[in-house]
Amino acid sequence: MTRIDKAVLLAAGRGSRMRELTVDLPKPMIEVRGKPVLQHMVEGLRDAGVRYFLVVVGYRADAVRTFFGDGSRFEIDIKYATQVVQDGTGRVVDLARDFVGGSPFVLSYGDILVAPEHYQHLVDLADDVEAIISVKRGEDVSKGGAVFLNERMELVDLREKAEPGEASSPWYNAGLYAFRPSIFEFTAKLQPSLRGEYELTDAVRNLAHSGKRVKALEIAGEWADVRDPEILARLNSS
Repeated sequence: MTRIDKAVLLAAGRGSRMRELTVDLPKPMIEVRGKPVLQHMVEGLRDAGVRYFLVVVGYRADAVRTFFGDGSRFEIDIKYATQVVQDGTGRVVDLARDFVGGSPFVLSYGDILVAPEHYQHLVDLADDVEAIISVKRGEDVSKGGAVFLNERMELVDLREKAEPGEASSPWYNAGLYAFRPSIFEFTAKLQPSLRGEYELTDAVRNLAHSGKRVKALEIAGEWADVRDPEILARLNSS
């Protein structure tokens, strides 16, 4: 078992569906229950033992850098990388190559909220597992990734933003991962998807299809993709 102490958080996007809420802030800095979404993530991962963070910034990067600084007030170390071209989640992972080195790492989209105890399960990577993908039941797979698993909760297939009725899977990609550095072999070979983006999910699927074991971690209990004002309002009223 390998204990992970590095995390890469993707916080470069504006989040156009948030409308005026992201005029001055990137989406991960929007507050939920009195704290930016990104702070919830940082503190949850820190409490699970992660000490070294790379935050990928882009839109309104100054807001993230000013708030978190070098991480010392959170008793962690934070470095930053800038995503210059918004061309998908697959290419942005390559910005973490030097930070990661030869170590495994947690990766999360910057707008995902989970109950903190789930991070504890993500930072322990079994020796025979190459990657972990988090999954959630009962979500609309046309809004994200439909995840197909075998009876051992291992990844078989992964389809991004499938058309309604096209992908019949009860499992939704919950946006949290653990990777070994082998993922970079697969992000480097990505081709643009039909949406014109380099998709991290394509790299994860190709990793599984190469014969490596990609294990699913079910997120039970609280989970939210803070993607629009309606979800934000619901979270802040609960």
